[in-house]
Amino acid sequence: MTPSTRPPSTGSGRRRSPLAAVGIAVTLSALVLAACGGDDSDGSTDSAASPDPAAAAITIDHRYGSTTIDERPERIVAIDTQWTDVLIALGETPVGYAEDPTVGGEDFPWRGDELADSEALPIDAGIPYEQIAALEPDLIVITFGVQEESDYERLSEIAPTIPSLTDAEVEEWQDIAVVAGEIFDDEDAAEAMIAEAEQASADLSAELTGLEGQTFAMANYVPGDAIYVVSDPNDGASLLFEQLGLSITPTILAEAGGAAGRVELSLENISLLDSDVLVLFTNDTSPEDIPGYPSLPAVVSGAVAVLDYADVVGLNTPTPLSIPYSLELIRPALEAAAGS
Repeated sequence: MTPSTRPPSTGSGRRRSPLAAVGIAVTLSALVLAACGGDDSDGSTDSAASPDPAAAAITIDHRYGSTTIDERPERIVAIDTQWTDVLIALGETPVGYAEDPTVGGEDFPWRGDELADSEALPIDAGIPYEQIAALEPDLIVITFGVQEESDYERLSEIAPTIPSLTDAEVEEWQDIAVVAGEIFDDEDAAEAMIAEAEQASADLSAELTGLEGQTFAMANYVPGDAIYVVSDPNDGASLLFEQLGLSITPTILAEAGGAAGRVELSLENISLLDSDVLVLFTNDTSPEDIPGYPSLPAVVSGAVAVLDYADVVGLNTPTPLSIPYSLELIRPALEAAAGS
């Protein structure tokens, strides 16, 4: 799923670091969502137990105010790729989840059949309020589907709702995991999940030491339109590459001029993709059709990964489930850049 443009946030939450727009601007009508925040709990309650409601109550601050969760939720609707994966990883499978219309009724490959008993909710026409309500949720997690505060208010009439906290297009999945651990009173499980997923990046970085100090570009080529490139060092995708020792190529940073999210390049400016590693989504077209593509440094050196939509989502909106899968997909490009 891909993000859409949003107004700046007016709320604040308990985040380790704010994230701004993840930057593959795919023109398909899909949503990318996340949420963070929370209070402390002792982490001692088994996730299958039902703790005392008063003890479980937490308040989560977000861009529209705050949401109080009075007791441990049992029926969660996750209109969000990252939240859905975090819930799966914690063994808290949502009763309903956003079905990405672009993958044709299938699901992302790193999920397996974990959502077989969950209801897929179509999001191509916007938030399916009636279908969400029919699932009788006691918690809804959503970010980019909420374009206006009125959307959030309407969802809150159905169940307590956690929207996004900031103007980030893709939030740090680790923050989502921390919040989930607090909601389910199982911070230890959340921290273990974070450590395991981060270890995949750490192991690859230790193996490919030649990546340290090199640059990357992650781009979406929209035929007949332009190229959209991740341009924010603080977005979720950028931080994943940063863990490998890579940084956004300076030419893209200069073109963005400090703007968050992504930068639009005309096809005449494809030479700005002068990175050591290039990850490219081409909307089902051949990259060879892009003028100037064969001359790009990463293409010449073989450090390029051309991915399809389902695969690029795993890098565009990283999750504890998608990271190991996605890193293996781009390993050949990383090895070429590292000289391995």
